[in-house]
Amino acid sequence: MSFGRRVTATKIELIKIRRSMQVAKMVHKILDDKREVLLKKIDEMIDEANKAREDIWTPLGEIYSSVYQAYMSLGTSTLESISDSTPSVMEVDVNVRRIVDVKIPTLQVKTKEGGQALSYGFVETNASVDKAAKLIKNMLPGICKAAEYENAIFSLAKELERTQKLINALEYVIIPQYQDAMAFIKATLEEREREEFVRLKKVKVVLDKKKVAEAEATGSAT
Repeated sequence: MSFGRRVTATKIELIKIRRSMQVAKMVHKILDDKREVLLKKIDEMIDEANKAREDIWTPLGEIYSSVYQAYMSLGTSTLESISDSTPSVMEVDVNVRRIVDVKIPTLQVKTKEGGQALSYGFVETNASVDKAAKLIKNMLPGICKAAEYENAIFSLAKELERTQKLINALEYVIIPQYQDAMAFIKATLEEREREEFVRLKKVKVVLDKKKVAEAEATGSAT
């Protein structure tokens, strides 16, 4: 059935719309199940994200404190010079997993070969720099995991919104239009049947009168 066009009131059209209605209800059931799964997964991800954030707040506070002390004791230029001259010792691998057909990036932090030790000189640094570097290195996997959960929540929420729009379209537009079309066709067919019944009844009355008249004529002739 193409919405927006006039419905043809025939039994064949009624059968087609009934089949379309069945498909629409089946799709609605699938989408409703998907919505429930998405809501459950979002709740799970929110719990995981909250745990991940709780695990990083205290260490992040220590990192900010150490970095602040390093800036105060060594100065901005020295720290920026150390940062620019220090090679990266860690890398992040990005993979993709699917949750309810939603692509979710996953982050895995790896330490490069030879990256276990601090990779800068100690002549112009102090303990604050060392502490901040070690804390950042240890905290990076947790920060990435928290970011992964946050991104998953937004992606799942977006898919939930899209799914809800489809459900609303089925509930408030598509299925009601099918129902209205079926009701219209049924009413039209019933009206035609009544008209046909009345017509046939009138024809029968005419034929009966004709038979009676013929019988009377035959009797008179004899």
